[in-house]
Amino acid sequence: MHEMSITRSILEIVGRQMAANNMNSLKKLTLRVGELTAIEPEVLRFCFDAAIKGTQFDGAALIIEEVPLGGRCRECAGEFRITAFDNCCPKCGSTNIDRVSGDELDIISMEGD
Repeated sequence: MHEMSITRSILEIVGRQMAANNMNSLKKLTLRVGELTAIEPEVLRFCFDAAIKGTQFDGAALIIEEVPLGGRCRECAGEFRITAFDNCCPKCGSTNIDRVSGDELDIISMEGD
């Protein structure tokens, strides 16, 4: 379960930012997680809830924005969701595409006191 090590790393970063901004508690943390990260949002939530117990993060809400795998066609500039192994532009049929989303793992915001 790599989600626990990811959760711990995220909480270390959040802890440093809280200290730098004189925050004592965390109320809400928002993450953006791409489809290609192989991170299961429900497992990440479980790990987050377990990791924050008894810490300065205890009671914080975790919001996860899931980002689908997206592509952009180099031929017609159309943007679309890539599904399974279908790597063709639905607009023009070209296979000349770039991946533009789906590998994110970002801390978007944090709220606290």
